[in-house]
Amino acid sequence: MAQSDALSRALDRYREVLADMATPELASDPEQLAKLGRELSDLEPIAKLAERLNEMRSEAADLRGMIESESGELAEMAEMELEEIEPRIQAAEREMEELLIPKDPEDSRNAILEIRAGTGGDEAALFAGDLFEIYQKYAQQKGWQVEVMDLSEGTAGGFKEITVAVKGPSVFGAMKFEGGTHRVQRVPATESQGRIHTSAATVAVLPEAEAVDVELRNQDLRIDVYRSSGPGGQSVNTTDSAVRITHIPTGLVVSIQDEKSQHKNRDKALRVLRSRLYQLEREKADAERAAMRKDMVGSGDRSGKIRTYNWPQGRVTDHRLEGDDKNHALGGVLDGNLEPIIRALQIQDRAARMEAAIE
Repeated sequence: MAQSDALSRALDRYREVLADMATPELASDPEQLAKLGRELSDLEPIAKLAERLNEMRSEAADLRGMIESESGELAEMAEMELEEIEPRIQAAEREMEELLIPKDPEDSRNAILEIRAGTGGDEAALFAGDLFEIYQKYAQQKGWQVEVMDLSEGTAGGFKEITVAVKGPSVFGAMKFEGGTHRVQRVPATESQGRIHTSAATVAVLPEAEAVDVELRNQDLRIDVYRSSGPGGQSVNTTDSAVRITHIPTGLVVSIQDEKSQHKNRDKALRVLRSRLYQLEREKADAERAAMRKDMVGSGDRSGKIRTYNWPQGRVTDHRLEGDDKNHALGGVLDGNLEPIIRALQIQDRAARMEAAIE
């Protein structure tokens, strides 16, 4: 009954979205149109599978009627066809169960990644740079676009912090599993005695918010402009192009100086601020379910160690996974081959959602 109700609600919403997208008024609202488009892409597979299931069930009912009313060769043929169609119906029903598992509605969004060097000084900044390169390569494999929003370079290379926007189909649904503390164990280039050091970097993954999601009122914003400075005092701009935006009600501060244009830096800062505020709202909405979800991957909690990159052993260990999914070859991960890890985490997440839906 629960699945029947869920299917009925999904089909009702599918028809509503189709009707909304057909209204002339929506043509002048590209952001709302994009939002409905993402929802439609989630609902369409359910609607198409429901149609296919109804056709197969109707065909099976006709075959059963034929078996009861006919005899001889005709009845035998109907029995053979029924034996073929029943496993297909069962497979489609299992597929429908998976499609109706509650999804994170943000999975289809673009994402903003904030990578920061943690403990370990210069080595941590170098590792933050390694993480950025891994994500760049992974995005390239997926056909996603990576846009650098802001960065602060480390004194020996890498980044003290770097903020990037990643655009493409279902980016957040994959990248949200990267949120947390990443630890590296290796011999730094500056280590003369060959001792292994442990350093860390944190990754925050935010669903990129749109203007329709978060209202930014002018009276709630304090916008300061100043001269941006490059690493080591180089590339200092002669105009006030850097932008710092403070959201007065929450105290959130976003500073962007990557572009030479003040206007572009302001737009980027607003995008980051909007996404951080949106994440705050998500966390508030999820607070009552925090106990159930505290061990669930992709929560955005950066205090927990999620993965260790061990150079001497040539191994990457994801501490949220078990068995064969837990360890992966370091070389493959450095080449951006994150898909096996992320896929295992998605399967684990789906199983947890299925269990929660049954309860």
